[in-house]
Amino acid sequence: MRILTLLLGVKAACILLVSSLPGTGAVNNSGRWWGIVNVASSANLLTNSKNVQLVLDPSLALLSRRQRRLIRQNPGILHAIAAGLHTAIQECKWQFRNRRWNCPTTHSPAIFGKIVNRGCRETAFVFAITSAGVTHAVARSCSEGAIESCTCDYRRRGPGGPDWHWGGCSDNVDFGRMFSREFVDSSERGRDLRYLNNLHNNEAGRMTVSSEMRQECKCHGMSGSCVVRTCWMRLPSFRAVGDFLKDRFDGASRVVYANKGSNRASHRADPRHLEPENPAHKPPSSRDLVYFEKSPNFCSYNGKTGTHGTSERNCNSSSPALDGCELLCCGRGFKTQTEKVTERCHCTFHWCCHVSCLNCTSTQTLHQCL
Repeated sequence: MRILTLLLGVKAACILLVSSLPGTGAVNNSGRWWGIVNVASSANLLTNSKNVQLVLDPSLALLSRRQRRLIRQNPGILHAIAAGLHTAIQECKWQFRNRRWNCPTTHSPAIFGKIVNRGCRETAFVFAITSAGVTHAVARSCSEGAIESCTCDYRRRGPGGPDWHWGGCSDNVDFGRMFSREFVDSSERGRDLRYLNNLHNNEAGRMTVSSEMRQECKCHGMSGSCVVRTCWMRLPSFRAVGDFLKDRFDGASRVVYANKGSNRASHRADPRHLEPENPAHKPPSSRDLVYFEKSPNFCSYNGKTGTHGTSERNCNSSSPALDGCELLCCGRGFKTQTEKVTERCHCTFHWCCHVSCLNCTSTQTLHQCL
């Protein structure tokens, strides 16, 4: 019995040791909520007496208890979350359409595959763009009146300048950021390097949406003259958010786990934080993306890392850039084939209300990686 007790104690100690190492964890539920983009249909929603959609069926087990509570407390917000996530996925695919890693997704709850279990640049972008997507969609839905618990941001009121004043309906980005922080970050567990990376990249996505807000104005005056303008704050296009985060992806900072030491006044350890792996580099800002391990080889299929490879991907034979056949195909070569494509063309609008088009056939040359 003593031997069995000793063995169980050693096993428990090993589990605790492994789970405390940077970049590891006993259970990784990061991004589990992303799976709602595949199931958030009318058949999976509960409604209240006013027919307002409230929450996904808990039996789907994709959301934590805290996330389900947040959705119940904010009727109408589930659609915004799912729409924001869908927009983020499409933007991710657009930004990486010419890269070896082209943001592949699946129809399973693990939307982005095994890449989320790593700590590379691609992982950083996924967390940042999805967090930004929720922030952006919730903020816009507030101003559209689609969420019961929030409205437009009316805090900016009164004169703003000599010939303009605040008015209109500003997008409620502060509510979007607040909700995204509570909802998205609640799926993170632990205190290791992966946890800190994910939280930092989540916040980078939210900060990007907030910092890119722009002022829009409408003119008032006789015969359309711009005597006085009414202005409000408008969200950036999500393409602008994606472009910014893609730039941050290219300049992402590789970081390590650091500890400032103990705080004698409070007798508690200061929060552990991220520092550049290279001491000569400046610390990452709140809008920078961070990572802690090298990206896997995306050239070939690898079931262990979840990489699909670039075989049969279309490439540009005349481009020396990343979308070129030499780089995209990883030196394996490519095949060329032609195909006939029929499209509608020379469309004419007839009053009222009919559109007639011709069918035009053209020959396209396609290059695919071997």
